[in-house]
Amino acid sequence: MHNKSQTEPKEEEGHGVGSQKNTRAMMDDPPLKQHLKRSQRTKSSSSSSSSHITNLDDGCLMHIFSFLLPIPDRFNTALVCHRWKYLACHPRLWLRVDRSVKDSSEPGVFPNIETAVAASRPGDTILIAAGGSHHVANIQIRKPLCLIGAGELPDDTTLVCSRGSDSALEFLSTCKLANLTVRAELGCCLLHRKGRLTIDGCILQCESNPLDYLSCPIVSTASSSSEVLPSQTKSNSDGVFVSQTRIEGGAKAVLTSGDLALQRVRVIYARTSLLFWFDVEQMCDQIDHDKPL
Repeated sequence: MHNKSQTEPKEEEGHGVGSQKNTRAMMDDPPLKQHLKRSQRTKSSSSSSSSHITNLDDGCLMHIFSFLLPIPDRFNTALVCHRWKYLACHPRLWLRVDRSVKDSSEPGVFPNIETAVAASRPGDTILIAAGGSHHVANIQIRKPLCLIGAGELPDDTTLVCSRGSDSALEFLSTCKLANLTVRAELGCCLLHRKGRLTIDGCILQCESNPLDYLSCPIVSTASSSSEVLPSQTKSNSDGVFVSQTRIEGGAKAVLTSGDLALQRVRVIYARTSLLFWFDVEQMCDQIDHDKPL
């Protein structure tokens, strides 16, 4: 026969029935319960904070911000905190034009549109400060850019082209204008020579009578060098695409001297103005004959 002491393991000190009772008694202690709950909340909050967006480095955050629309999404991110303001306004995401800037040492900020365009890279967004008038004349844009007014309304940011200039802005690449007012005393507001020009939510103003026959809001001299398929026209071809834009003065809204033609015109009669939607592009064999509003 085996000795009972050899067949049954001895209970280790501190791990017997008495110790289990003591453990249960400690768990029933209210102060201890509160301490355990606080520690669990701390662990859960620390684990959740480890995956918070603010723990990403600056490069990752800036890359995320680059996918946001400049107005209003990227602009609103600058209101979150000082770090987000620095990243959201970084010159890698957009350039800024501010007439009040005297010190040109601040990166990405320029006193006028011409210097901002010259310093920009293809694909940059230029945010033009609201208030006052920005004087422009025959500024050629030869790279894909986006020019946006920083005001709440297009009236808040005005580009003025003085007399004696052919145009305020001349486009030789794919570009976009948004939330801007462009005013030309003589000549044209926008001269389109090449590329895809998108005008969204802007105001184009020309000289009123008796000199309105000498001015025109949009002039296009672009010509399509090759035949474009109907399915490719909207995305790849040269043209001017206008949406929700107010046009005032001038002999006519659009003057073309190439082989592009005015198509798909829509007009909404607002209380104090007319808002236009239209395209200026190459005529195709199959034209989408939309019904007028």
